[in-house]
Amino acid sequence: MKQPSIAVIGAGKWGQALHFALSQKHEVYITSRSPRDIKNFTDLKTALACDYLIIAIPAQQIRNWLQEHFTFNHQKILVASKGIEATSGQFLNEIYSEFVPEDNIGFISGPTFAAEVIQGLPTALVINTSNESLYHQFAPFFPDFIKTYFSEDVIGAEVAGAYKNVLAIASGICDGLKLGNNARASLIARGLVEMHRFGEYFGAQKETFIGLSGAGDLFLTASSTMSRNYRVGLGLAQGKALETILEELGEVAEGVKTCEAISELTKTHDIYTPIATEVKLILEGKCPKISLRDFLNN
Repeated sequence: MKQPSIAVIGAGKWGQALHFALSQKHEVYITSRSPRDIKNFTDLKTALACDYLIIAIPAQQIRNWLQEHFTFNHQKILVASKGIEATSGQFLNEIYSEFVPEDNIGFISGPTFAAEVIQGLPTALVINTSNESLYHQFAPFFPDFIKTYFSEDVIGAEVAGAYKNVLAIASGICDGLKLGNNARASLIARGLVEMHRFGEYFGAQKETFIGLSGAGDLFLTASSTMSRNYRVGLGLAQGKALETILEELGEVAEGVKTCEAISELTKTHDIYTPIATEVKLILEGKCPKISLRDFLNN
């Protein structure tokens, strides 16, 4: 029986973690813009010729990458990115729909720190797709330490995966200001309500926000220095300039650009998002302490 050909596109930390995990059962290729010293690293042409692709490209780069490099050839695709395109306000599934048929694509969500996946620690994730058979094709590729779940709520997973990064920035600000555990718990809880309100407008299912994709990923990302977005919040609370924080981070913090997109969408559709609104203002230079005062009095 012919073995499936699988490739991970994008060799950032999450791409490398997925490559490690999937390589436990199969030979899996990986590629990126610059050569890496990684087992089974290959060129993009070879990767794109595989039957199954896991795309781990930063959200803001996806449209350009698809336009420049991708031609659909009946590949089955899992998207491992989380975010909303800042320039258009489009969700990732909307961008991919211009290039890939709906039945051929799924989206990964859930609480998944790359550093723990690459250690082989127990993890659960959700594969979100309108085509359940696609889930059953991808699920066996994952190793025993990763438990997979199926959901058809693609938009819910998209909203949760993007919004939690913005809330993680807020949580980092909260902890950076030393406001205490009560404040952080309250912030995360109200953030979950806000995330659900936003997602509901776009047709997301309530269950998504109380499961792995929503609460699970939010609790993880908003409470650990392993989260890049949380560290952005810590830096902002310390009075650092955003450019300095991102330079020190050395990695993409999706919540920064996603916050711009959410801000525009909330204005367009008149959705009440007080936490995301204040995060946007802080990212633009508003003093976090003044933002806190305004938020509490709003």
